[in-house]
Amino acid sequence: MSLPQDIIPFHQNLQDTIARAGEAQWVENTPGQAWMRILWTGAETGTWAAIFRWKKGFVAMPHKHLSASHTFILSGKLKVRDGIFNAGDYVYEPNGVLHGATEALEDTDYLFICHGPLLFFDDSVFTGYLGWEEIEKLRARAAATPEEASRKAREDSGLPVET
Repeated sequence: MSLPQDIIPFHQNLQDTIARAGEAQWVENTPGQAWMRILWTGAETGTWAAIFRWKKGFVAMPHKHLSASHTFILSGKLKVRDGIFNAGDYVYEPNGVLHGATEALEDTDYLFICHGPLLFFDDSVFTGYLGWEEIEKLRARAAATPEEASRKAREDSGLPVET
């Protein structure tokens, strides 16, 4: 059977991308409390995917989503706004969602897919911006385990490294 039109991709180099999460390296975000495994970044759309690991008690800074995102809780429990997200919960957040603090009520791992950047702030100023380009720059600090990522971050900052 022949097709009614040509469906061959315009760019012949289009292909699937596979990220083996168990092989992705860790980046420390907050010393001893928060890490991420960068799975993928897409320069053409600004979308990025990562697995975050937060220790119980970690609180993420207030932020605004400058694009939609998807979250799937792999293990643990998060308090987000007035809700509690448990292992197995899926959350869609539309463009423009504003967060206060987000707290890990247990040691928590979650998959996060974001279609653009996040803008962090406090009561008076913007404090940070996290998009696909910043995520790519973090790869240089990645290590095989969260503990090794913490050690590497301390070395990179010039702080003493415990052995």
